[in-house]
Amino acid sequence: MAIRIDGKKVSAQVRARVAHEVAALQEKGIVPGLAVIIVGDDPASRVYVNNKKKACAEVGIYSEEFALPADTTQLQLMALVHQLNARKDISGILCQLPLPAHLDEKQVIEAIAPEKDVDAFHPSNVGRIMIGDYQFLPCTPAGVMELLHSAGISPEGKECVVIGRSNIVGKPMAMLLLHENGTVTVCHSRTKDLREVCRRADILVAAVGKAKFVTEDMVKPGAAVIDVGMNRDEAGKLCGDVDFDAVEPVAGAITPVPGGVGPMTIAMLMQNTLMAAKLQNGLSD
Repeated sequence: MAIRIDGKKVSAQVRARVAHEVAALQEKGIVPGLAVIIVGDDPASRVYVNNKKKACAEVGIYSEEFALPADTTQLQLMALVHQLNARKDISGILCQLPLPAHLDEKQVIEAIAPEKDVDAFHPSNVGRIMIGDYQFLPCTPAGVMELLHSAGISPEGKECVVIGRSNIVGKPMAMLLLHENGTVTVCHSRTKDLREVCRRADILVAAVGKAKFVTEDMVKPGAAVIDVGMNRDEAGKLCGDVDFDAVEPVAGAITPVPGGVGPMTIAMLMQNTLMAAKLQNGLSD
């Protein structure tokens, strides 16, 4: 039976570490600040934003929410981003995605100052990740690496397979595994013999967005299986991209959904906001 990697426990450790460092900054008169922009009334986005605000309060980061109506224009949204770029009390800016269809996400991401881009989506931060000279990491892939480290699982010399090639998870995930000397394969909808490719993996990361997509016949016995998915099954119950009940007996280590990667994403956002405040005040390590 696989070891369950507990994201709630590891995220609590990250938050405690961030809270300790935030308190030390506050003694120097520096309060890290996070601005969160939400456009429209998408229920999932609202839940995420509330969770981020709660996490900020817990670790001592000042947070400010900008809830804009669904009919906000591109011009209005860009004006807000430029205002926040100029504010000294705001260390990090996060625009909750997805945006309503009439708004250009790419333009918004590129308008956020790279040093305040705590999601690490700006092209200059993406480029830094590519060459291994980064200050911020995208929160979900960074959280996955933290979980692997917590379980004593090193990618070095291992076959690592990432299912999914999104800019937010799949691509940066592959880079982080590569930076730690994993041999990385990225799979997607056009991959041939997907099952066979996955079965080679010592570390399998599922980020495909399809409920219970990864079945036991896709998993090498003893592999570490990291489930980034957040879906609903046929009964409306929260589940991941991995068929947990079927895969757990085969895997060596596995993350549950919920309680695996999810809590790590927000914990790493707190870490990025802290890092942004340190960099902007000339205090980076």
